[in-house]
Amino acid sequence: MRSSNPVFSRRGFSRDNGYAGFNAAPQAGGPAVGTQGNPYAQQGGNPYAQNPYAQQGLQQGAPPQAPVTTGRMTMDDVVMRSAMTLGTVVVGAVLAWALLPVSSTSYGLAIGSGLVAFVLAMVQSFKRAATPALIIGYAAFEGVFLGVISEMYNSVWHGAPFQAVLGTMAVTGATLLVYKAGWIRVTARYARIGLTIAIAFVAVMAVNLLLVVFGVAPDGGLRSSGPLGAIVGILAILIGAFFLTLDFKQIEDGITYGAPKEEAWLAAFGLTMTLVWIYVEMLRLVAIFSGRD
Repeated sequence: MRSSNPVFSRRGFSRDNGYAGFNAAPQAGGPAVGTQGNPYAQQGGNPYAQNPYAQQGLQQGAPPQAPVTTGRMTMDDVVMRSAMTLGTVVVGAVLAWALLPVSSTSYGLAIGSGLVAFVLAMVQSFKRAATPALIIGYAAFEGVFLGVISEMYNSVWHGAPFQAVLGTMAVTGATLLVYKAGWIRVTARYARIGLTIAIAFVAVMAVNLLLVVFGVAPDGGLRSSGPLGAIVGILAILIGAFFLTLDFKQIEDGITYGAPKEEAWLAAFGLTMTLVWIYVEMLRLVAIFSGRD
């Protein structure tokens, strides 16, 4: 089962568009991981001998180790690429906030930037390899969108963006903590159930948006500012946390099995999209609770 994140589900840390297995981590001294357990191994023969990303000298029966040779993805690569991508989002947001005053024009620019970011994200998602220019371009336009939207929220609910940032950091930190502590096991069944819920949520939100656009639900429907809107917002944030657990698992597996260094860009791209999802939902939730004071 692949991550529901568009990057991982389309290309991600799998070989030949196959599924990256969410299997238990191999134990020291245990049997060699077969092709099902190692998404980078090719079919047939010794999985390590056939795996182009495996380290030199791995023996049958030995557990996979984090790559030490050049050309393999490491956690430092993921952190650095993520810092570059998220940094671009932040810079774009700050510039948009500072240079674009709240107006109908800036609102139009925000929508246009959001659409461009969406198109770039979809193009990258359907490519078989990471394109840094597309990823950075996505981050820049996404930053402009977030900057304008955040300024609009701040003009009505002062301090909402700052609270949303803190909330996003809290959700991310808590999710990483429970993942690393082993309180959440990312198995194929876990991924299937979560992905089903996420797809159903997106479908319902799409229908709700159409109802709002055509005036059937002028108060926002499920996205209203009342208790129902708050419940939907909390569910959306929980889905974002679910995406994070899948992202963490895919990154961990990619490093363990020796994914190419270029895959770090896909990891950064996927994490950025997930964090943007959580931030936007957190921003809405803060506005709902602020409006009820």
